[in-house]
Amino acid sequence: MAGENWGMIVDVDKCIGCQACVVACQSENNIPINEEKHFNERRAIEWIRVERYWEGEFPDVKARFIPIMCQHCGDAPCEPVCPVFATYRNDEGLNVQIYNRCIGTRFCSNNCPYHVRFFNFWEPEWPESLHNQLNPDVTVRSRGIMEKCTFCIQRIRRTKRTASRAGADATDEEFERSLDPACVNACPTETLYFGDFNDPESKVSAMKEKESKRDGRAYTMLENLGTNPGVIYLKKIDKHAEDVAHG
Repeated sequence: MAGENWGMIVDVDKCIGCQACVVACQSENNIPINEEKHFNERRAIEWIRVERYWEGEFPDVKARFIPIMCQHCGDAPCEPVCPVFATYRNDEGLNVQIYNRCIGTRFCSNNCPYHVRFFNFWEPEWPESLHNQLNPDVTVRSRGIMEKCTFCIQRIRRTKRTASRAGADATDEEFERSLDPACVNACPTETLYFGDFNDPESKVSAMKEKESKRDGRAYTMLENLGTNPGVIYLKKIDKHAEDVAHG
C-alpha cells in the first residue's frame, strides 16, 4: 500500500485527563523513568502529555484536558534547522527522527512551537524488575539525542508485514487495532483516533470531513503558524453554554 498519510484526530470533548495514554506511551516506547529531580530540572521526557486548563470563573470554573503529542507537521519548523538531517517528513506523513544521526544540537526543539521534542539528558536505566517490560521492537535511546512521538511507527511496520503475508492491506478491519499507536489503544474514552487521511474509507477521513464542513468542531493547534499539522482536534462541546445561548 502506497501513499499513506497517517494522522490522528483528538476529540477533546471525550478526554477526562486520566493519563492512560501517557503511561501506555512510556511503556511501549521505552521512555526513561522520570524521577522528581528530572521534573524539577525541566528535563522530564513525555512523548505525549495531557495539559489541564481552566475555563470560567469560580464557582462555575471547569477543568479542561487536551492531549498533546508531536503534531507530525506537513511543514515542520523542526526540519530545516537540523544540520545533519536527523528529522524529516517521510512519504507516509510522519515526521521521522533518526536517532543514530542526531548529534543533539537541540535546534529542532528550540524551533518546535508545540514543545514536544525532548533531549535525552541522561543514560536511561531501569530497575532490574522492569527489564522484561522493555519493548524489543523499539531501540533504547542513548544519552545526548533528541526523541519524540513516532505514532508508534514500529506498530505500523509490524502490521504492514503481517498484512502483506496475509495478502491484505494494513488498514483492513482485522488489522486496524494492531495498527493503532499505544495511546489510542489505551484510551478508555476513545478520545484518540488514528488512521490514514488519504484513505477515504478510514474513520479519520470521515471524521475530518464531517467535523470540518458540518459541525465546525475541527481545528489544528496554532494553525496561524502554517505548520500543517497531522493531528486534528475536535472542540469541546459545552452543553450548558448551548442551553444558555438558545435559552
